[in-house]
Amino acid sequence: MIKYALVCEQGHEFESWFSGSESFETQASRGFVECPHCGSTQVRKALMAPAVSTSKRRTRNEAAGQSESQPPAPDAAPEAATGEVALIDERQRALREAIRELHAKVREQTVDVGAQFSEEARRMHLGEAPTRPIRGEATVAQAKELWEEGVPVFPIPALPDDRN
Repeated sequence: MIKYALVCEQGHEFESWFSGSESFETQASRGFVECPHCGSTQVRKALMAPAVSTSKRRTRNEAAGQSESQPPAPDAAPEAATGEVALIDERQRALREAIRELHAKVREQTVDVGAQFSEEARRMHLGEAPTRPIRGEATVAQAKELWEEGVPVFPIPALPDDRN
C-alpha cells in the first residue's frame, strides 16, 4: 500500500492510500478519487517528501522491534469498549456519528428510488411526476448533469464503516 499526498483543482490537500501507482492512475482517470472537501474529481498527486532510511531511524526502529517499512506505533491509543485499540480519534468518531444520524434522518424522511434517482429527480423537476423527497443512487456524471440542468440535488457522504 502507498499513501499519496493529493491535491484537487481547488487546491484542497488530502491523503489517500492505494495499492500502487497504477491503482491511483486508474481510479483517478475513472473519476473515483474525490476531494473530501469539495467533491472535485480533478485530483493529482502532490509533491511528497520521501521516507529516507537513515542509520539513526534504523537503530531506533530496531530498538522498538519495528522494520524499516513499518510506521511507528502511536504513543497511546485509547481502547474501545471491546478492548481493541481504537484507530480513530474523538473528532473522527463524532464525524462518523453525525454522518450516521444524517443517513437515519434521510432514510426516514425520503422515498428510496434506487438507481432511478436521476430519471425521477428530472421528472419531478420538469413537473412530470409529483414532487416529493427522494433518495437514490447516481454517478458523479449523472449528478453533475442534474445540477447543470438546475435540478436541486445534494450528495450525502457514504455511511462510515466502523471497521475501516
